[in-house]
Amino acid sequence: MTIQKISNPIVREWFLSAQDDELLVEQTLKENKNYPPNPLCFLAQQIAEKSLKGFLVFIKQEVPKLHQIEKLLAMCAKTDPDFLEFDETGKWLSELYITTRYPADGAFKAFSRAEAKEAFEKAQKIKNFVMDKIHQDKI
Repeated sequence: MTIQKISNPIVREWFLSAQDDELLVEQTLKENKNYPPNPLCFLAQQIAEKSLKGFLVFIKQEVPKLHQIEKLLAMCAKTDPDFLEFDETGKWLSELYITTRYPADGAFKAFSRAEAKEAFEKAQKIKNFVMDKIHQDKI
C-alpha cells in the first residue's frame, strides 16, 4: 500500500511526515560521507514514532504527547499483540530522542555513523510493519 492510498487524511499525514524524515535520512546516508550521525539518529526515532502514532489514529485511539516508542508499541499492542515483538527495538530508539538533542541535560551522546545506520534500519522495520498492518486491515 502506498501512503497516498490511505483514506484517512490524518493517518496519511502522519505517514507523509515519517516519509519526509525517511527520505532525508536515506539520501544523507547514501550521498554524504561526512554527515553528522546524531540528527539522523533523531530522525530515525521520529520515523518510528510518527508511524506508530499514525497507526493509533488508524485504530481510532487518542495520540498521546509522548516520545517513548515502547509506550506507543504497548498502546498498539492492545489491538494487535504482534507489536510487542519490537519492544526492545522501541526502547533503543526511544533513547535517541533525548540523547541526540539535549547536551545541557548531561544525557547527550555522540553516536557513530554505524549507529545512525542501525537506527534507520530499525525504524524502517517498524514503519514497514505498521504499513503492512494497515494494508492488511485485519484489526
